[in-house]
Amino acid sequence: MTPDTDIAIVGGGLNGPALALALASAGFRVTLLDALPPETFADPEFDGRAYAIALGSQRLLQGLGVWETVRDRSQPINDIVVSDGRVGFGGSPLHVHFDHREIEEGPFGALIEDRWLRSALADAVTRAGIETRAPVRVTGQTIHPTHAELALEGGETLSCRLIIGCDGRGSGTAERAGIKRMAWGYGQTSLVCAVEHEQPHEGVAHQMFFPEGPLAILPLPGNRSSIVWTEETERAEAVQAADDESYLAALRPRFGDFLGEIRLAGKRYTYPLGLSLARAWTAERVALAGDAAHGIHPLAGQGLNLGLRDVAALAEVLADAKRRGEDWSRPSVLERYARWRRFDTGGLALATDGLNRLFSNDNPVLRGLRDLGLGAVNAIPAARRGFMREAAGLTGDLPRLMRGRPL
Repeated sequence: MTPDTDIAIVGGGLNGPALALALASAGFRVTLLDALPPETFADPEFDGRAYAIALGSQRLLQGLGVWETVRDRSQPINDIVVSDGRVGFGGSPLHVHFDHREIEEGPFGALIEDRWLRSALADAVTRAGIETRAPVRVTGQTIHPTHAELALEGGETLSCRLIIGCDGRGSGTAERAGIKRMAWGYGQTSLVCAVEHEQPHEGVAHQMFFPEGPLAILPLPGNRSSIVWTEETERAEAVQAADDESYLAALRPRFGDFLGEIRLAGKRYTYPLGLSLARAWTAERVALAGDAAHGIHPLAGQGLNLGLRDVAALAEVLADAKRRGEDWSRPSVLERYARWRRFDTGGLALATDGLNRLFSNDNPVLRGLRDLGLGAVNAIPAARRGFMREAAGLTGDLPRLMRGRPL
């Protein structure tokens, strides 16, 4: 039989549309399914959410024709300062300062607000003529010898050769495929907001580690910064329930006064933190990408970048198999993608988990060792450059799109 589409992507957040664009550029017929209506993300009001897009991810988005449309709305990340701190005392004098001028590629990446990136991806999907169905819920999936079939809410079905789940940590695609997850919580919750401040940030991102959890201050265009502030869950819930002035009163002792007076800009959000890893990346005629495959601690700001690496790797594996005349939906082809991504993702998940456990305490011995370690890295240029290239997404076995090459 001839299926309705080559590939059905379940999930229309950020990774799903990016993957649809990459696969469509390689000649695949793609259908993008999203449970939310398009108008959900059409409101241009700033809501405080933003992403740190590493340089490698920028190259991918540029290759998909998306980055040029949002470049003027982004803020380059010139420097990164990492420090150990205490509430009311600021950061330790022993810290790491990563200066983008020490690597030849330039700034590490850029901050872009959710509203601009999401709308740019949606517009690019429309321009590419990719079929999008929204709102629609997938209620079942059946695997046949020659194709797969998705059951949609309302009784409709969609046949395809491959299903790709980009539907988040609670992935229905993974669950229906029988893929289990390894997961645990941290007892922490991130408070997310944006602030306006008096002094310019100069494109410097700050990662401060407090015993209760890390605080990231990420530069946005103008005198604004995106805040990802992690606290123990009970404390975070109390702060989130408070009024804006009480919220700021709790934030200021952590934020400090180096950018002058601060005030909220946009809405406030919270989300509980945990580690979540799919035990398999693929099943018969099924592949997972983004948070459907992995969810890590946000302290390194690498969640979306990790998902975009999945996008670039999966698109490359499928495109290369198609060019060679292989049956690109076969398990042996999908396993190439799983092997490629498994080690990178597992390594980063373990690294962020370990860093969070190391820094989220006030043990004086560990604090002394942490400060010495940060000071040592800061004093060794080769070590600094290695960490900088990692932060910029320029290390490891990079897919072509992340090296600035066509798919």
